Order: sequence, then structure tokens, then C-alpha cells
Amino acid sequence: MLGLTHSRRVLRFNFPARTSRGALAEHTTHYLHLHDGPPAALGAERGVGIGEAAPLAGLSPDFKPGFEAEVADLCWRFNAAGYADFGAAQVPELVPAHLPALRFALETAALDYAGGGRRQLYPNAFAAGHTGLPINGLVWMGDAAFMREQIEQKLAAGYSCLKLKIGSLDFATELALLAEIRAVASPAELTLRVDANGAFSPAEVPAKLAALAEFALHSIEQPLRAGQWAALAALCRASPVPIALDEELIGLTDPAAQEKLLAAVRPAYLVLKPTLLGGHAATRRWIELAQAHGLGWWITSALESNVGLNAVAQLTGEYDVAGFAQGLGTGQLYHNNVAAPLRIARGELHFDPAGRWEQP
Repeated sequence: MLGLTHSRRVLRFNFPARTSRGALAEHTTHYLHLHDGPPAALGAERGVGIGEAAPLAGLSPDFKPGFEAEVADLCWRFNAAGYADFGAAQVPELVPAHLPALRFALETAALDYAGGGRRQLYPNAFAAGHTGLPINGLVWMGDAAFMREQIEQKLAAGYSCLKLKIGSLDFATELALLAEIRAVASPAELTLRVDANGAFSPAEVPAKLAALAEFALHSIEQPLRAGQWAALAALCRASPVPIALDEELIGLTDPAAQEKLLAAVRPAYLVLKPTLLGGHAATRRWIELAQAHGLGWWITSALESNVGLNAVAQLTGEYDVAGFAQGLGTGQLYHNNVAAPLRIARGELHFDPAGRWEQP
């Protein structure tokens, strides 16, 4: 009989992680441990499958005071069911769609357990350690000096794509930072993305997009607050900067509603965060929809520890993303992250399947 237990960790940022929604100093995450037999058998021969549920304040539908009780209840129900075998496809039996982070965690634990508890979830080249995944260098909001320091570090580290969080500083200051980047790196040398996290109003956004277009941006994520489909559709038709949807996708679990959104808005890209969308299968469905509509997409982590980041990266490794940067550069955010064999080199994320993992 299989057993499911849980643990938690308070992750502490190396710096206040600021977006237009505010700053984060710490982030509580929960781990599911899927194993043979009762908790005392954690050293069982097969190995333990581990998944991470890290709902994000202000974004995750399941970020709420009672989330830890939801995790405990899931473990109780799983253990009471007496599963002799359990696969990722069975997750919807136990976890409703309104708990996307928990779905992602249980799917990941099931995939990991099926692979022997080695944190290799899929048989792809990334998971085998043969290839890296291209990633963007993420520049967090802060004062101009802090953002300038991050930009210089990312350029020196060899990134070919940078993503800047905007919408917090004075807009003229943000434009000046973009101008500084373009002064040293042309569009042919460096891809630039910006993420507004819904910071702009429908009235002001056309002028701001026109100003941003001067810097040959690849895209802007979620310029408007989620839920304004008509305004967003009009903007996507007229914008001089390609628009990517991010927050707009969160909580939209009905396939008919997903289809309706993409048909109505016609964005250039989708930004896919498995923790916020409901896991591996849910992310795959969004990719299928994007491809059916001729839209671009990329996958990104959502401030998980290395356990969740690894799961997101290994899912990404199932697709051909060569030359197209993904949002998987968050592993260095925490000073007490779970130690893992993940590393970044020259703008690529790499995994060493023979490396050591810390038990979360």
C-alpha cells in the first residue's frame, strides 16, 4: 500500500522580490512525499516521489490561510483510500481544479515515484543531463541602481534574453533603463521582454506601449489587469509590442472558456506556470490550445523551490524550445533553497541526474 505524507519550508528571499503587486520577503511551500507503506518506511527500496505545492500570494487560487489543512486532508484521504498503485492521471480524483498548486504537487510526486524517486520525471534530453534549456535572465523591480546592478550581472553572465519587471518605478526611469540596455546590446544581440503584471490602465496603456516599442521588445506580459477581455482584445490587435497573457490564464480551467479567451483576445504568446494553472496535464492542454490557434508560448516557474523548478523544467524538456528562452531562472532567489543538482551556465539551465538532492 502506498502512503502520502507532507512537510513544509519557509523559503527566505535573498532580497525583497518586488512586483507591481508588492514585495515578498518569504514564501511558504509544502512538499508531498509519496512512498511505499507507512511513514516509517521512507527509506523503502523504491525511493520517495516528491512534489511541491507553493501557492503564490495574490495570484494562486489556493493561496489562503487554510491551505496547510487542505494538504493534510489530501494526505489523509489518499492514505484512507489504500492505493496499491497511483499515477499522475488519477490526480483529478483527489484534487479539485480550484487547488492548482496541490494538483501540481501530487502529479509531480506520482511522476517522481514512478521513476524511482530520482527526480527524473520524463525521459527527455534535459532530464538525462544531455542538454540545457535556454532561459531569460530575470531583472526584479527595485530602485534604478538595484535594477541596473542586476542588468549588468545578467549581461556579464552571458544571457541572450532579459526580462524586466516594470510598473513599479516612475515610467520615465524604466524607459531610461531600457535605453541603457539597448545602448550596449542591440536587438540582434539581446532579446528584451518586459512584464507589467497588470499595472497599466486601459487609458494609459496605448501611449506606454508606443514608448516601449522604441526598444524593439520581444513582448510585454499582461499589460492590463486580468478580466478585461474586450480591452485586451482591442489592445492585442493594435499594440506595437506583442502581448503575452499570464495572469489572464489563472483560474480558467474550463476548456470551453479557455478556447473562448484565445479566440476572442488573440494574444501573441501565452506564459504558462504549472503551479498556477493546475499542473503538468493542465499546462500541456494550454500548449495544445496555443498551437491550435497559432500562438507562441513559453513555460515559467512561479517562485517554487528547486523541487518545483526541476519539475517545471523537466516538463519544458518535453518540448523543442531550442533558441527560445523559458522563465526558469528562479533557483537562486532563496538563501535556504532545497539543495539540488541544477545549475545555470551561459543563459541555460542544466540538470545533473547523478547529482545529490537535499531531502525537503
